[in-house]
Amino acid sequence: MPTTPTRQVAVCLLAHPDDAEILCAGALIRLAAMGWQVHIATATAGDCGTTSQTAEQISQTRKAEAAAAAAMIGGAYHCLDERDLKIVYDRPTIQKAIDLFRRLAPTLVFTHAPRDYMLDHEVVSQLARNASFAFPMPNASALPLEPGSAVPHLYYCDPLEGVDPFGQSVQPTTFVDIRRELELKVKMLACHRSQREWLRSHHGMDEYVDAMVRHAARRGGDSGLGHAEGFVQHRGHGYPRNDLLQNLLTPAS
Repeated sequence: MPTTPTRQVAVCLLAHPDDAEILCAGALIRLAAMGWQVHIATATAGDCGTTSQTAEQISQTRKAEAAAAAAMIGGAYHCLDERDLKIVYDRPTIQKAIDLFRRLAPTLVFTHAPRDYMLDHEVVSQLARNASFAFPMPNASALPLEPGSAVPHLYYCDPLEGVDPFGQSVQPTTFVDIRRELELKVKMLACHRSQREWLRSHHGMDEYVDAMVRHAARRGGDSGLGHAEGFVQHRGHGYPRNDLLQNLLTPAS
């Protein structure tokens, strides 16, 4: 298996709009600046992220916000159109994820940590893991197989607050320096205007942009950088084991 991808396509498959901007937008910004194709995908449109709108109304709003955030770095947004809190690991949903990866043929994939504070995240982590392994198999999808398709490098983003559901700290295998990208990452997250009131009322958080910056500073302290994002690389059988993120995104000098 080659250690350097012949294609340069990065895909993050996460549960909800704004997850990418919180968890891995700094890495995506750096990859886009290097000429990589960047795709932000969510399993849902965030239909439960409101206290005042219908599911249909908030879904349209949040899709538009996610597309605007992706466009800031020349990226594309995709949605599997599942429902909040009802994402399941079943045959139809698995096929949606495989078909998405089949169309995009990623060489680098980001997804949620296998153990996180909510089950939507954990199920999407399974979907992304399966799709990353399955999409290069000719019979896995009826869609055509892109030249150069292969099992991609797979990275798990930090769980929220950097802890698993039992409160244990997660130790990243890879840190990405985002000191220069933090301002743009904040602007991308700020595209998700609909979420400020929702998060304040449901989670007791008045400003989730500040929470994102605080966690980036924490990971910066862990890694000796000013601000950073943390990832755990999937290194199981059949997956590339060289640390592509570390090789590509060495700390800024």
